Amino acid sequence: MTKYYFDAYAIIEITKGNLNYEPYLDSEIIINNFTFSELCYAWFRDKNPEADNYIKRYSKHIVSVNPEWIEEAIKFRLEWKDRNVSVPDCIGYIMAKRLGIKFLTGDKEFKDLDNVEFVK
Repeated sequence: MTKYYFDAYAIIEITKGNLNYEPYLDSEIIINNFTFSELCYAWFRDKNPEADNYIKRYSKHIVSVNPEWIEEAIKFRLEWKDRNVSVPDCIGYIMAKRLGIKFLTGDKEFKDLDNVEFVK
């Protein structure tokens, strides 16, 4: 089973039924607390009736972030200050790189970066 770091964009698209993400449904999912917080916010903001089920499903995939990765992610974010990327996405991207897995996203800002599996 292939392992990916799923960013919030990818998981939201999966929960919306985006068929382009279907090939990833059997993958091993890795997220962190930062991405999980973005997901919770989106589901509650949108008053998603499945929010509680999604929270139970995706909270099982949370992996701790090494403090050095956060430092690296913040430096990465500062280099990208002219782009619209969130701190959680930067942390997830660096975490994926450090874990040796692909960062799964549809966020256009990450489209041409190394170590990204881009799906719209």
